[in-house]
Amino acid sequence: MSDKIKVMLVDDHAVVRAGYQMLLKSSPEIDVVAEANSGEEAYRLHGLHEIDVIVMDLSLPGIGGIEAIKRIHARDNKTKVLVFSMHEEIIFVEQSLQAGASGYITKSTDPQLLVEAIKRLSRGEKYIDPELAQRLAYEKSRGQDSPLSDFSTREFEIFCMLAEGLNTSEVAKRLSLSYKTVANYSTQIKTKLDVATVADIARIAIRYNIIQA
Repeated sequence: MSDKIKVMLVDDHAVVRAGYQMLLKSSPEIDVVAEANSGEEAYRLHGLHEIDVIVMDLSLPGIGGIEAIKRIHARDNKTKVLVFSMHEEIIFVEQSLQAGASGYITKSTDPQLLVEAIKRLSRGEKYIDPELAQRLAYEKSRGQDSPLSDFSTREFEIFCMLAEGLNTSEVAKRLSLSYKTVANYSTQIKTKLDVATVADIARIAIRYNIIQA
């Protein structure tokens, strides 16, 4: 058992986690040792278990997947994080890798890729869904970064929360930051995007498929 790859599944849908469990049971090298339904719980359980690879969704209640990746990576960069998300926009790949993830695949890919990606990360390799990796390289080569590419991971998180309709106080509470800190970030975000209101932020988020209209 000790030779197996110890995995934690992080997704806020129990049915989805059960599906992952079924899939990973088909691989004798993998052992699911923990499950979490939020970023906060993932961070807490990571401190209680010896984990090799975390399979992390990004759309989570509370602090969200990117903040969870950042906190876990800051505490222990030996644990590898594989993002397994419905988001296929390059900005999410960039932000996840910047936060400390070692891999990124989407939920529309062949399920067997999940097994392969976990094995690769456990060997110290990085793994990005081939189609996403190609798009990422292509956009970089053409210098076609979106306005969001200049965001730090913290700015991107707050941008997403503001776009979803959270106010400054709600964002501050969710991320355990002061009101003033979030207000300052909000100002920085508007300056970088050259917009004046939260409604403008929401429109840009819709344009880049960060949120649905």
